[in-house]
Parts: sequence; structure tokens; C-alpha cells
Amino acid sequence: MQPEPVTNEKVYENFGLYGGETVKIVRIEKARDIPLGATVRNEMDSVIISRIVKGGAAEKSGLLHEGDEVLEINGIEIRGKDVNEVFDLLADMHGTLTFVLIPSQQSKPPPAKETVIHVKAHFDYDPSDDPYVPCRELGLSFQKGDILHVISQEDPNWWQAYRDGDEDNQPLAGLIPGKSFQQQREAMKQTIEEDKEPEKSGKLWCAKKNKKKRKKVLYNANKNDDYDNEEILTYEEMSLYHQPANRKRPIVLIGPQNCGQNELRQRLMNNEVDRFAAAVPHTTRSRRENEVAGRDYHFISRQAFETDIAAGKFIEHGEFEKNLYGTSIDSVRQVINSGKICLLNLHTQSLKTLRNSDLKPYIIFIAPPSQERLRALLAKEGKNPKPEELREIIEKTREMEQNNGHYFDTAIVNSDLDKAYQELLRLINKLDTEPQWVPSTWLR
Repeated sequence: MQPEPVTNEKVYENFGLYGGETVKIVRIEKARDIPLGATVRNEMDSVIISRIVKGGAAEKSGLLHEGDEVLEINGIEIRGKDVNEVFDLLADMHGTLTFVLIPSQQSKPPPAKETVIHVKAHFDYDPSDDPYVPCRELGLSFQKGDILHVISQEDPNWWQAYRDGDEDNQPLAGLIPGKSFQQQREAMKQTIEEDKEPEKSGKLWCAKKNKKKRKKVLYNANKNDDYDNEEILTYEEMSLYHQPANRKRPIVLIGPQNCGQNELRQRLMNNEVDRFAAAVPHTTRSRRENEVAGRDYHFISRQAFETDIAAGKFIEHGEFEKNLYGTSIDSVRQVINSGKICLLNLHTQSLKTLRNSDLKPYIIFIAPPSQERLRALLAKEGKNPKPEELREIIEKTREMEQNNGHYFDTAIVNSDLDKAYQELLRLINKLDTEPQWVPSTWLR
């Protein structure tokens, strides 16, 4: 190998000969304990650069390219080594690294300027548990609900992304599973689990749920199950939205019974009458003496109610003592048009309908504290729940989060009603001062 003499240390790339082949000699500065930001693959005996990760030393230098073959690093021969050996070798190196490379023969078109897309994750991901990630150290761990900025989808299986808020202190992008790749994996996992436990899932669906169907008012969202079984949730594209001063987003409080969402809603409406209001419900029952049409209820015929159900005008509706009751999209819109904030307490089945409307709801999950704390809170209200009732509340919480958590914007753990109220108010006030992430489809 006869590299051309380097007269100036700032020249980091030159060419020489190596076993009769023209090679490129590249020097890159690598900090201690920071990955170089490239992944490699084996092709027979060769070690080939397969990916350059945004924000790493490899990308910043502009000297390493996908498809280059690595022959030597700091005088150590690389040909014939397994990718894991190469990885361990690089992990221990820092300072100036000298690479001897055979440049890629493929002339790649200049990369198209990729647009950044912002997505909300609907699953937890831990690269240390993933045998398929091309490089664990480059994997980006995230949790359900995190916002991720995807900066490259060049490899459909492994996108490059930053977690929202991490860009400044984390210059190197991380690898996350691509959408269709993750959907395939989840589908495979579900098939394996169904094969393993057909009975258990069957029992879970029938036994527990039918018991509750006998309770009095059962609201049902039009044409929706709890959630689409067919749909495998991975990522949802998001955009920033700032609510206009004259069109406030409706606030939806969701939670299991006895977790305080009714009390919180009532307190907001009592304390700030000019700011908050409830949507006026529709009913088919006849008007009572002291009731005012349009203030207490919209009184309509059963036929008109059923026509509106068929037309998808209700967020949720149900039957009680042979009369129909429901909350319509229009009655929520009336509150919004008046300049007030509409407060809704809904069942989870109604969330899909509401989210598919043009109302841009802000959905807050009111979760119970620990079993002991919940018992103490209910005792304060003069209730004395049995241990199995407490367990059922906790179980219902888990079920709601699992089946509908992708609809929630945020959650409040109600371990103290006063503190939960203050937190609720803080979140509602924030909608006026800070833009929030909403599904991109809302803004198209």
C-alpha cells in the first residue's frame, strides 16, 4: 500500500494501492463511547458498509458511503471478519481512525431531500430485546405515546428517527422498525399467540364482558366495536396544531367508574360557568314540567332519533326505560360556536366516532391510583367497595388503556381530587398557549 504523501493533516481522504486494487484512505475523528454511526454487513469474506446513520461521525465526514468495502481500520485487516467482531473492534477505538476502503462501484443518484415526518408511537420498543435490529447500540428505544421525528425511510424496514426533544442532546439518529415491517412482526406474533392459547382469548372475550351488558344504560358508538381487531397499530402521522382563540377543542374525560371524572367535570362547570359548558343531550322522552327544550334536552321523536343514528350524527347513544338518549356532534359544535369549552364524559367506544369528526377533541384519561389509595378516596365519599370491586376498577383501567390508549392525548392519575383538578386545569390552559400534536389527517 502506498498512500500518497499527506502534506496537510486536514486532508482526510486520498487514494493508494492495496494488493493491486485502487483504494480510498479515509481519516475520521471518533469520540470515545460514541458510535461511529454506520452499520456493516458480511458479503462472503467482505465487510460492506450497509447504512450511514444521520448525525454520526461517518455521515458528518461525508467520506464513508453505503456499499464501500472496509479493508483495514487502523492497520487491522477487516476482510474475513464477522460483523460482530468488527463492531466490538470499533467500540474500543476512538480518536483518529484510518480506514482503507474499496469505494462502492454503484453510482448512487444524489439522495433526494427527504421530508421529516412526525409520528406518534402506538407501541413500546426496546432495541436490546430485538434480535433483528441491525445494530443494538443504534436502536432508539421509545414508549407508547412518544412523538418521533422520522428523518429517513430510505430503508423501509429500519427508519432513522429522533425522539421529540432529544435532537439537541442526541446528535446521532436512532434506528426504529419501519411501519410495514412492524405490522408484519405484530401480525406474526398475534398468530403465534392465538395458536398457543385459543381457549384463553375466547374466555376473555365472552365471560367477562357479557356480565356487564345487563347493566342499565349501555351507550354504544355507532357501528364501532371497542376497536378494530384488524388494525395493527404502529405509528400515526402527527402535526402541530394551535387551537384558535374562538374555537376551543372539546375536552373529553375518560376513565373507569368511580375514578372521579364526573366530579372533575362538574367542578369545572360550577367554578367557571362562563368558560365551560356541557353539550345538550337529545332524548325521545316527553318534556317534564320544569324542563326547557334546548336547555335541558333537545326533545325529538323516536323516528327522528333513529334517522339521526343511521346518519351517524351521534357521538354516543343508548336506551334507558324505553327512551333513547344521546349526545350529537351538532350539540357539541353549538357549544364550540358559542366560544365556550365543551366538556364531555364518554364511553371508550365513542372515541373513534368523535375523533373521526371535525371537532378535534382533546382526550384525557382519568386513571385510578393504587388499590389502597382508591379505597381511601371512595371511603371519603361514604362508599365501601369490596376488594373484588377495586380489582375490577384496576382491571378495567388496564383494558381501557390497552384497547383505546392510542386515542388518549394525556392521562391524570387521580390520587387526590384537588390535585387532579389543578392538573386538569393546567392541561386545559396549556391548549391556549402551546401547540399540540394532533393527527395529520385532521389538518388536511
